[in-house]
Amino acid sequence: MKKIMFLLAFLTAGIMFAQKTMTPELLWQVKKVSPIGISDNGEVLFYKVTTPNMEENSFDSKFYAMKVTGGNFAEVTKEEAKVADKDLSPNGKYLLMHKAVHINDITGKDIYNDLPKSDAYVFTSLDYRHWDKFNDGSFNHVFYKDVETGAETDITPGQPYYTPQAPFGGDEDYVWGPKGENIYYVSKKVAGTEYAVSTNTDIYKYNLASKKTENITEENKGYDTNPAFSKDGALAWLQMKTPGYEADKNDIIVLKDGVKQNLTAQWDGTVANFIWANNNTDIYFTAPVNGTRQLFKVDYPGRSRKMPVVEQLSQGQFDVTGIVAENNGQLIVTRTDMNHATEIFSFDLKKKTFKQLTQVNTEFYGNMDLPSVEKRMVTTKDGKQMLVWVVLPPNFDKTKKYPTLLYAQGGPQSPLSQFYSFRWNFQLMASQGYIVVAPNRRGMPGHGVEWNEAISGDWGGGAMQDYLDAIDAIAKEPYVDNDRLGAVGASFGGYSVFWLAGNHDGRFKSFIAHDGVFDNRSMYGTTEELFFVNHDMGGAYWEKENEVAQKTYNEFNPINYVDKWDTPILIVQGGKDYRVPIEQGLQAFQAAQLQNIKSKLLYFPEENHWVLQPQNALVWQREFFGWLKETL
Repeated sequence: MKKIMFLLAFLTAGIMFAQKTMTPELLWQVKKVSPIGISDNGEVLFYKVTTPNMEENSFDSKFYAMKVTGGNFAEVTKEEAKVADKDLSPNGKYLLMHKAVHINDITGKDIYNDLPKSDAYVFTSLDYRHWDKFNDGSFNHVFYKDVETGAETDITPGQPYYTPQAPFGGDEDYVWGPKGENIYYVSKKVAGTEYAVSTNTDIYKYNLASKKTENITEENKGYDTNPAFSKDGALAWLQMKTPGYEADKNDIIVLKDGVKQNLTAQWDGTVANFIWANNNTDIYFTAPVNGTRQLFKVDYPGRSRKMPVVEQLSQGQFDVTGIVAENNGQLIVTRTDMNHATEIFSFDLKKKTFKQLTQVNTEFYGNMDLPSVEKRMVTTKDGKQMLVWVVLPPNFDKTKKYPTLLYAQGGPQSPLSQFYSFRWNFQLMASQGYIVVAPNRRGMPGHGVEWNEAISGDWGGGAMQDYLDAIDAIAKEPYVDNDRLGAVGASFGGYSVFWLAGNHDGRFKSFIAHDGVFDNRSMYGTTEELFFVNHDMGGAYWEKENEVAQKTYNEFNPINYVDKWDTPILIVQGGKDYRVPIEQGLQAFQAAQLQNIKSKLLYFPEENHWVLQPQNALVWQREFFGWLKETL
């Protein structure tokens, strides 16, 4: 009897302390941490915690305060969680803001006043839709508001231009000058068809007294974004030089006393975001490097002959996703890795060490068996060394064989780093028993400008071979089940899956493509940012003498290999995805069905290029893993 009681007690203890593995339902219990900033005295850190509300299909947010050194925290109101307002003028008299202003009559009810229920649109040029919305004739404009009287002044009255930039721009697109006499803002001052084919945003200076505007970046024909002043009045911003190239090298430019300097011109990388150091002579920034995102510093030498020096400050298997502030020898930053969602850290600038400040999800992950993430180097067919992330299931047993997924990253120039996604979540995939192989194939930043640029005009070339080289190399491991290989991806990753479906020589047993480009011709004919396809696809399909474009629309076009499809495929498509529009997914599903290939269409009529609603996201996860279980 004593033995039985002991056994029961042992089993009960085992149940009580049993570790969990990540599931789709648990993933949607992970809380999202967003820093707000630090108090004026540098002692208090404010942050927001957002929790998915699955029942209401929404998100709930709470606000917190803690000492910048970490430790105890307290819930505060949204009004109490305030930091220095960059939108308030230096003299406290005006407040910068933005809102939509109706400029053009485009809808039927605006054109014809006697037809108020019409839902028609009338367009005479491109820029008729962007990301997930049709242009209704309204444009974001910046205003300054008199704090005392409430009077608002539009700084671009009547202009059909956006500030902030559509669709994702915010108040980072405008800033007060040091003395408050000028407003600096980002805008792409072209309209209609020209807007759709251009990346030429500029930084403008608007003078409150004269109401006159000056373009201070007129000579640059690519992107100019994110203006920010040092405390002593030097203006820095991010700049891409190549017109029409949205993934060009991003450099830090500084303007002071009429002199412009490119601080990162000689550095073989691309800047993600930056802040001025408190000393006014350094700039801290983050950038992708070797499959991660790290902290860097560059000095601003002013008018001296000294060349700016870029220094990498942090190293490790994680991503530093943003810099909140510099405070008493510390940088307050956000950090993730493939097993952990965003938390806020401090980084000691002397010791080069991190300290975790928020612990929002620490207990959650502490009760969970986590996958292991390994960094491999694979030699490509043309002799290059390619970094490949290999994510192994929790409690990995190398004596067993595991089904394995090749993950194809989107972009195509997006970094495949230590990111934490609530959809393409490697921790979740590995926790369902799959090995994940995630190659940093050519086209990704963080491995030099040449590697990053190698994808443009060569979609079906080197990058596709990189995928095959990666999966072939890892498939040699005895724990990889070569009879159970799958390939999954979204956007350019979806293109990659469609391409591999017709060019994989029997390697894969299952495919999943989300919002992927299936037909390069109809993609060119329906996508909304024409500058992207003009640069990356080489131009229009009717340009018969354009060798790069003709290669894209023929040799590199997935639709031209659909007759070779012979493998089950799940196709996911958002109804409001205007970047990779709906016909891409529908064409692919129809082609698979008519060839009697096992296939499924997962359609989200109200989602765009992403899946944002919690319940839809959970449907996505369940269908994703249900398909793999059924076919792999």
